[in-house]
Amino acid sequence: MFPRFILLLISSLAILKMDVVAQHRLSGHVYDNESGLPVPGATVSSADKKTQTKTNSAGSFVLESAAPINEIIVSSVNYGQQKVAAAGNIRVFLQPQDTQLTEVIVSANREQQPRSEAPIAIHTISKSIINDTKATRLDLLLNKVPGVFMVDLGNEQHAMSIRQPMGYSNMYLYLEDGVPIRTIGDFNHNALIEINQAAVDRVEVIKGPASSLYGSEAVGGAVNFITPTPSRIPTAKVQVEAGSRGYKRTDFSASNTFGKLGLYIGGYFADRNEDDRKHNDFRKLALTFRADYRFNEKSILNFTADYIDYKTDQVGGLDSTNFYSKNYESFYRFTYRKVNALRLKAALEHHWNEQNKTMVTLLHRNTAIGQNPFYSIGAVPGNPAKATGQINEDAFNSYGIIAQHRKKFSFLNARWITGVSVDYSPATYRANYIDIDVNADKVYYAYTATDSVLTDYNVDLFNSAVYTQFELNPVEKLKVLVAARYDRMDYDFRNALPPGSYSGAANASNYFSYFTPKIGFTYGFTDTRGLYVNYSVGFAPPNITDLFTGVQVPTLTPSTYNNYEVGGWAGIDEGRGSVDLALYKMDGKNEIMSVRQSDGTYKNQNVGQTTHYGIEANGRYEVLKGLQLRVGGTIAHHEYKQYVKNDKNLSGHHMSQAPSYFLNNELSYKPGFLKGFRISVEWQGMGGYHTDPENTAKYNGFNIFNARTGYRFRSVEVWVNCLNVGNSVYATIVEKSAWGTTYRPGQLRTLNVGIAWKLNQSNQ
Repeated sequence: MFPRFILLLISSLAILKMDVVAQHRLSGHVYDNESGLPVPGATVSSADKKTQTKTNSAGSFVLESAAPINEIIVSSVNYGQQKVAAAGNIRVFLQPQDTQLTEVIVSANREQQPRSEAPIAIHTISKSIINDTKATRLDLLLNKVPGVFMVDLGNEQHAMSIRQPMGYSNMYLYLEDGVPIRTIGDFNHNALIEINQAAVDRVEVIKGPASSLYGSEAVGGAVNFITPTPSRIPTAKVQVEAGSRGYKRTDFSASNTFGKLGLYIGGYFADRNEDDRKHNDFRKLALTFRADYRFNEKSILNFTADYIDYKTDQVGGLDSTNFYSKNYESFYRFTYRKVNALRLKAALEHHWNEQNKTMVTLLHRNTAIGQNPFYSIGAVPGNPAKATGQINEDAFNSYGIIAQHRKKFSFLNARWITGVSVDYSPATYRANYIDIDVNADKVYYAYTATDSVLTDYNVDLFNSAVYTQFELNPVEKLKVLVAARYDRMDYDFRNALPPGSYSGAANASNYFSYFTPKIGFTYGFTDTRGLYVNYSVGFAPPNITDLFTGVQVPTLTPSTYNNYEVGGWAGIDEGRGSVDLALYKMDGKNEIMSVRQSDGTYKNQNVGQTTHYGIEANGRYEVLKGLQLRVGGTIAHHEYKQYVKNDKNLSGHHMSQAPSYFLNNELSYKPGFLKGFRISVEWQGMGGYHTDPENTAKYNGFNIFNARTGYRFRSVEVWVNCLNVGNSVYATIVEKSAWGTTYRPGQLRTLNVGIAWKLNQSNQ
């Protein structure tokens, strides 16, 4: 009896003690202050940090302590730390911060992982940078990334340079949530027109080949636009802005979660109206809808729909006289480009257990690009009042699936990722001949459509691939990645025109295949210092326009590139700054170029070898409290190793349109005494480059400055941006050909003002 009494007493005391220990219990939620999204994995601790916990996937937490807690500290990767009073229903809204060393990325393997574990050069444009920049064009964001220069061709038209000269070739892969926005084989250098800028939560830029994961065209780099996840609390935003050069834009978004269903909708309408002589009007409507349905903690279904309706006047280039005199009147008064794009994506993600996860994505794309291009206009010999041109349309439908499985192993902290991708995309291309009228000032002012067909074909594109990636930690701090992918692209070409036509190539079936391996290593010396090395292969198949726009189908093979890279990162002065660095060398062969034949015609051929090498650097430092300096840029060299053009040996020449350096530096200030205020000055620079492969002419580059300021009070934000403060005359790209030198003018001094109203429960 006595022993039983003792046991009962001990049990009662234990229960009492447990009740005393657990008598102080706090609960709450942690949200992103900008998006209203929950922040999973945030650390919540007492002021003395003796008691702590983490938020779950819904951003909620429970903190239990034996002693009373009057204040908690909340911190998370990529957010500023906050101290909050421990009272009532605790809701913490963390402010995003722009960091590089501890950021979480998804583009390296289609799964979340710390940036420090990926043996690649990758850069993130965060939500806070997007908000502070208030960019009217994507190049104003992407050009902040070291080693990237997105060429502004006016009204969101563009070309690109990432570890390659500025150009229009299929060297880059553009993705939305890890899915290519266009089908492989039908690349368009203006593809980013098809992105809804208002529905971008962040951007991840992989520099160098990413073909082992994403396949062909990811040679110079891959740019992944991440759409916003539906918020867990009601959020909404409306903003309007206007510019001094006829630009107007309205953005909107709304989001909330209703039980298991989260919804988001966002978009913008922009237009420009300028003097008819400038021929520079445009309009764009962009809409994105996203729905996330969480069946349970293990399964979630995501559906996304994007719609783009766009049309712009095509301005064309200027000669040196008009360019340097700031006479930006267009010689073309009817040329245009229009884009209609619809993308649908449904992605199911299922966690079988801690070790296994499967993702399956179904996609559909319906895209058409129509144009009356200025670059297709040609003179009529002997009649200066007449010229010829064309109206064309390139369109495709896509039906595809991407399936990926990830498995974790207990040994060596290993992880295996494997997947398959299938994409069937019937494509069409139509072009009609037009007669053009030219006045005495050499202005192409009108045209007459004809029933003469220049091009009329269908191509069934079938792209299939299998990829695999294995990661492991053989020793502490060392991570090894081995990856490979096999792609096959089948082109089934059917021409509606007879032989002998302007584009009368005979019906043909072609296929291209390639195996792309990759191996990489990362080593973290400390939590804030590490390095990586990698070897990767990239390839780009011939585009359908490379193959099927002539009188015969040329024999072409994919262009291939071997990339060797080493890089590292380090924190500075106990977190006040950071620096990351990458050195690379990329050798290309079988590049596709248009080569003049002995009969005077041009034919696409695999010719030459090239080499590209450079150094990319990015650094940040908080000079004073609230005053941050960012410096970034690249020094690069691009050379023809083996290239013969028109019987001229150009081996050893600098590649054309290949600047010696790019830089983008910024000084920003957010004073603590005036919360919500910001001001920044940005310096964008480009080095000189040769404008032709023969290296007979050169453009000296440019330097411009942009200034931005804004103030947010509660739910209202106002801003003023001044682009090209010094009103410098500069060209975004200069090209020399047999017909002369053309300059694509950069934007002269432009003032943009805007106001936004935002609703979320953090500012109510």
